[in-house]
Amino acid sequence: MFIQTEQTPNPETLKFLPGKQISPREPLEFNNEAEAEFAPIAQRLFVVSGVKTVFLGADFITITKNPDEHWSDLKPAIMSAIMDHFMANMPILLDNAAQNLSDDEFFDEDDKDLVVAIKELIDTRIRPAVAQDGGDIVFQGFKAGVVYLRMKGACAGCPSSTMTLKSGIENLLRHFIPEVLSVEQSI
Repeated sequence: MFIQTEQTPNPETLKFLPGKQISPREPLEFNNEAEAEFAPIAQRLFVVSGVKTVFLGADFITITKNPDEHWSDLKPAIMSAIMDHFMANMPILLDNAAQNLSDDEFFDEDDKDLVVAIKELIDTRIRPAVAQDGGDIVFQGFKAGVVYLRMKGACAGCPSSTMTLKSGIENLLRHFIPEVLSVEQSI
């Protein structure tokens, strides 16, 4: 098995490409081993000292390290953990994961059509580009003209995330949907 790596705009984050499907559904992010209860591959990666977050994309894994760690020390251990996981034919997610992993959305029922349009723009124009950098941006809510988005993977904590959010995403959404006044990062 050959695992490629790619740099991301976030220097604390590295994208690992094992050449296999990773997340069989929506991308998932785990901030600690307890959150990864239903994701055996993420649990295995948290065993590597210095791993801060694990993000599972469609065909990649993005790891964010603790700032005091060095990629030269972590990268071999992470690659080994990924290889060991696949060689043991372990599942990426346990069967009961879907019922335990969800993000809550909020919006007024009167804005449902607007929210559908916003989510479609995010899914078709924004998420594919962000996934190339090892991250994801998901809709969290819409209230009083403000779109709330959650940044995951390489996007979370990235030095250029504010510029991406304001200059890129906000301008795109405002162009296509005049009711959007601004975009804010949800935590």
